[in-house]
Amino acid sequence: MISKFHSDRVFFTSDTHFNHSNIINLCRRPFSSVDDMDDTLIRNWNAVVKPDDIVFHLGDFAFGDAAIWNSLLDKLQGHIYLICGNHDHKVLDSSNVCKRFKAVSDQMMIDVEGQKILLNHYPFLTYSTSRKTVWQLYGHVHSNPYTTAEDCSWFQHLLPIQYDVGADNNKYTPISFNQVKTIIQEKCRQQEK
Repeated sequence: MISKFHSDRVFFTSDTHFNHSNIINLCRRPFSSVDDMDDTLIRNWNAVVKPDDIVFHLGDFAFGDAAIWNSLLDKLQGHIYLICGNHDHKVLDSSNVCKRFKAVSDQMMIDVEGQKILLNHYPFLTYSTSRKTVWQLYGHVHSNPYTTAEDCSWFQHLLPIQYDVGADNNKYTPISFNQVKTIIQEKCRQQEK
């Protein structure tokens, strides 16, 4: 069964890496400290996500124990679905943090006003028999608007209906369904030229 959602209330993000000081250096994030990064991520999140909105977080939520996760979740607005990333299972498997999310899974297929979307932490080179119509949103790769095929040669194999919703690629802010739709439609137009 595919869960259905209304487009005006749906947001996506990934790879926030809350409380992960080394991610600042690894991904050249423009923050002076982990506190600066976390405060900015929380402020940006709550600036666009309202209390009744839906957020699909596509993994690598935070580093630290259950107390840190709970503290962060107390500060974030919206109903959060977590698609597990490679850094999430340790805390989720050893605590009750799962109960704080609307759902936790390794991947999910959703429908937003007729648009089927496959959500996974990782980008897939193949993922569906209907890959021309089913979008795939992912994280993990920490791309950004300046990443090119020279940076990651496998980018050339992705379809225009795939998009990295990660924090690094979206100004450290959750991105709305309507924003994703505009981006994918433009990528499809560019490919048709």
